[in-house]
Amino acid sequence: MCGRFTHHLSWSEVYHLYRLTLPEDTHRNVPPRYNIAPTQNVLFATDIEGQRRLLEGRWWLVPHWAKEMPKYTLFNARSEDAHQKPAFRDAFKWKRCLIPADGYYEWTKGEDGGKDPHYIFLPDHQPFAFAGLWAINETLGVTSCTILTAAAAPEISHLHHRMPIILDPATFEPWLDRDASVDDARAVLGQNRGSALLSYRVGRAVNNSRAEGSELIEPTSEPK
Repeated sequence: MCGRFTHHLSWSEVYHLYRLTLPEDTHRNVPPRYNIAPTQNVLFATDIEGQRRLLEGRWWLVPHWAKEMPKYTLFNARSEDAHQKPAFRDAFKWKRCLIPADGYYEWTKGEDGGKDPHYIFLPDHQPFAFAGLWAINETLGVTSCTILTAAAAPEISHLHHRMPIILDPATFEPWLDRDASVDDARAVLGQNRGSALLSYRVGRAVNNSRAEGSELIEPTSEPK
C-alpha cells in the first residue's frame, strides 16, 4: 500500500518529467513536502483534450457519483481489480493520472512494539510517478485522486506485502492515453519499477502525520 509519501523535487524536475507545455505551468513554486498523508491535496498530471495538465486534488478518491464524502478507504486502489470496482472503474476508463513523488514510507514493528518507519526510494533519489486515477465530483465540488497498488516486489516485501505502482517514463503516454482500452491500460501497470527500489529506516517523528521537514527522511540505518 502507500499511506504517506514525499514530494520535494524542484519545479524544473516536475516540469520536464511530466512534459508540461502550458504557459501557466512554466514557472510555479511548489514547496517541498516530506510527509504527505491521505485527504491532503496533491498534484497529479493527466491529459485533457490532447494537452498535458498538472492539476491538484484530494488524495482520497471521491467517485463522481458519490452524494457524500466516502468514509471507506479510497486513497489506494488495487490494480488487480480497480477496473471492476464501482468506486474506480469509471476513472480507470477515462481519468488515469500520474502522481509526482520521490519516495514513500512503510512501517514495521520495532523491538519495543512501536512502529518503525522506512523510507523507500529509487537509486539516487530519482523523482518518479505513481500510477493513479482521478475524479471530479461536481455535486460535492471535489477533485480527487488515488494511487494504484500491486503485490510488493521481492526487494521490499519484507516491509509490506503491497506497494504503489511506479511507472517508467516510457509508459506515461500509453497510461494517460484516453483512447487506450482498459486491457491496454492494465498491461501498462505490469511495467512497475518496484524491483529497483531501495529503503532505509528513518526516525519515528514521521509517525505523526503533522510532522514536516527534510529531517524526516534522514536515515537511521544503512540503505538496502
